[in-house]
Amino acid sequence: MIKEATASAFVLRGSEDGVQVALVWHPRLQEWMPAGGHVEIDEHAAEAALREIAEETGLRTQLIPGPTVPLPAGFPHSTVAAPWWIVEMGAGADNHTAEPHVHIDNVFLAWADGSAPVQEPVHEVRWFTRAQLADAPDIAEDSRLQAKELMELIASGQVTLPG
Repeated sequence: MIKEATASAFVLRGSEDGVQVALVWHPRLQEWMPAGGHVEIDEHAAEAALREIAEETGLRTQLIPGPTVPLPAGFPHSTVAAPWWIVEMGAGADNHTAEPHVHIDNVFLAWADGSAPVQEPVHEVRWFTRAQLADAPDIAEDSRLQAKELMELIASGQVTLPG
């Protein structure tokens, strides 16, 4: 089975309604889901997540690194933002691979530096509140479960948001 690295990101912002999460409309799958796509050969997953966010939403963001164990003192190499989850999921034929395959998705969390796009987004973007995630139609169910869990972690103070 072919396995391909992908990166996706739940983009967050603060609003008068509390924290909101941006999801994009995926035209082929006909569902709301986080921005994301394949990791290119010249980038790591965190770079791919930022690129996909910019392309698909038009937003400028910063990644909120996932939970990690600190590196030893004096470790000589630079770190890369860690994903919140890494999941393996079946994928049908797409514009990268013409047969069924597997995506190894690095799932990131990002903070929008502003609510207005800085470039034209490739996809329709919609912001969802914590309450709307529970029953809004056409949200991919795996994305709904992850977004709801992230909102719970934020509400409980287990995730520190910028600003």
